[in-house]
Amino acid sequence: MKQFHNSSLHTTKTASRFVGFYEKGHQTQPARKIIFVIALLLVGILAQAQDKAVHGVVTSSNDGLPLPGVTVLVKNTTIGTQTDFDGKYSIIAKKGQSLVFSYIGCITRTLKVGDKTEIDVALEEDTAHLEEVVISGYAAGVNGNYTRPPQTISSTLANHYVNNTSNRNSRNQQYSQSVNLRGNTTIDASKPMFIVNGNVVSEEDFRKIKTKKVKHIEILNPDQGSALYGYNGAMGVVCIRTKGRKNNTDFSQINAFLNESYEQIQENTFKRSHLAPLSTFSIDVDKAAYSNIRRMINNGQTIPKNAVKIEEMVNYFSYDYPQPTDEHPFSINTEVVSTPWHEKTKLVRIGLQGKTYNHDALPASNLTFLIDVSGSMDAPNKLRLLKKAFKLLVGQLREKDKVSIVVYAGAAGVVLTPTSGDKKEKILSALNNLQAGGSTAGGAGIELAYDLAQKNFKKNGNNRVILATVGDFNVGASSDSAMQKLIEKKRKSGVFLSVLGFGYGNYKDSKLETLADKGNGNHAYIDNMQEAQKVFGKEFGGTLFTIAKDVKIQVEFNPNKVAGYRLIGYENRLLAAEDFVDDTKDAGELGSGHTVTALYEIIPKGIEIDYLNDVPDLKYTKLEQTKDFNDELFTVKFRYKKPDGSKSVELVKVQKDELQVATTDMKFAASVALFGMKIKNSKYHNKATYEQIIELAKSGRANDVDGYRAEFIRLVESYQSI
Repeated sequence: MKQFHNSSLHTTKTASRFVGFYEKGHQTQPARKIIFVIALLLVGILAQAQDKAVHGVVTSSNDGLPLPGVTVLVKNTTIGTQTDFDGKYSIIAKKGQSLVFSYIGCITRTLKVGDKTEIDVALEEDTAHLEEVVISGYAAGVNGNYTRPPQTISSTLANHYVNNTSNRNSRNQQYSQSVNLRGNTTIDASKPMFIVNGNVVSEEDFRKIKTKKVKHIEILNPDQGSALYGYNGAMGVVCIRTKGRKNNTDFSQINAFLNESYEQIQENTFKRSHLAPLSTFSIDVDKAAYSNIRRMINNGQTIPKNAVKIEEMVNYFSYDYPQPTDEHPFSINTEVVSTPWHEKTKLVRIGLQGKTYNHDALPASNLTFLIDVSGSMDAPNKLRLLKKAFKLLVGQLREKDKVSIVVYAGAAGVVLTPTSGDKKEKILSALNNLQAGGSTAGGAGIELAYDLAQKNFKKNGNNRVILATVGDFNVGASSDSAMQKLIEKKRKSGVFLSVLGFGYGNYKDSKLETLADKGNGNHAYIDNMQEAQKVFGKEFGGTLFTIAKDVKIQVEFNPNKVAGYRLIGYENRLLAAEDFVDDTKDAGELGSGHTVTALYEIIPKGIEIDYLNDVPDLKYTKLEQTKDFNDELFTVKFRYKKPDGSKSVELVKVQKDELQVATTDMKFAASVALFGMKIKNSKYHNKATYEQIIELAKSGRANDVDGYRAEFIRLVESYQSI
């Protein structure tokens, strides 16, 4: 605000000089007074007209918790913003203007901007009724010789009615709909699909819902309903979330209608170190699982077990590992502490820190945006969010960078040929003109994007395709295995791949993970602009610039010290022991500034615990253990290749049998892993409570500059009440 005060001071001085000039000009006393008054009024008007940054926190008056997603508007203007996940907002306004705070299920508040720059607001729940929800329908045009008939949405909730109108011309027919929650009229028309708290219900059960019990309502038009739920949603979909605890939510049912898919995960079990001393896996820097789970929690949904990938949850957060100091592109770090959730076991943390390069020092980029513009992307949290997210990326491009844009729906096409990064207006214009509609020829889009990337390949540069989609490929190659074969063939070109998932409904996590894993790339899920800022802003280098590829980890546990061990997460990244030295086996990639964390729970030698099952004695094999390394707990080996290399380099680190005091990073990583085990109902969380998870996370919050750890704590607290 310093600049505003300086501006006012400057105006005051100007007015004083103005008055002084007239005094020197021998004006009469009344004239001088009038001029002085006018000058003071001018100062007041100019001071009041100064823009100021207003910020604050929006909470619920019911429980005091922050409210994310609250709309904040400057009244009678188009200036607006939304609160983040901690309920925080910031907006530019003038003194005397009013801010309007609105949130579904809460009473809208209007507050005037005064001298203060911080305005905190507590919104009250609208327990009486939802006054009005207006949902626009779709415009159906001619498709070949077939004109789609109008679809109507039936009003069934108390105190609202449906308007159906049509607008026709000689070329096509257009229909629009609106649903208004007011009045007492109901219209018996074509019936939509009804969903309450994640459960598909009958119209009769839906009618029984009292309006005062409704917390959130979302109405999908027929096009959106068809895209999300297929035939069942072809007449529109009404989704209701009620207030209070949802003990009977059956997400498996709604997940089937949402048509979202997750790869089956079989949780890692404990292994006896004297029978299987080697644990081998590929690193994983994907973080999509955490933001996807966050979206589900914020929507009040129960989380499918297979959506929980603990390694992606843990790796969503950065940790304070030291930068590498030698010729290798990453540092290696280990830590051994007592397990927070089990008094008889130990917890091991293995961490990698990728070397961080300044933005200007990064090589020139040849980026090809591959954007899904099919009908399933027609939603605010899909294509519209995608455009805003990509604008953040475009803002960081340099003159030496090149960008191309390929889109696909029923077919694939090029909408922007390679364009220099300093031509930002041209790139943004191409993005802004994108519209959604049609089927999803993802395979054809991938073929075209890679061909374009190869034609403009930059030697010693960053050549990458950035795929943004829900992953619902339904034209051409579409199965997970077909997409895997396609992408494995394309990665030989030297072009890397980043996969960004958007929205929900038809979201194919399994397919997107496969594409990222096999395409030498990474996978993120963007559910809001905060996540877009994290992926394309704070982690720009790690997202787009690979510094090491095919990174593998192999841990050998000392049977003299370790009776058994369990790798927490990484179930989809496990490798055979012999794959570690096989340079033809694909593994994960590490980006500039990226951190990678893996956790093991180990059972010390001599400790009796139910996690280890008895095994029969071997008849033909005699197991002998060496006594030469009694002070060592384990040895960890790493293999990696340079981004353009084909031969791997091996590094080795030995961990002594020393119990350490847990660092704040270790405490926080453990809390995230424990939360993952809890929500997927793992048999290894040892009956830990959510309160224990929250306490552990708070003790590991440390210097939470960006607030991501605080957000995690809030999510755990929120999940308790779902």
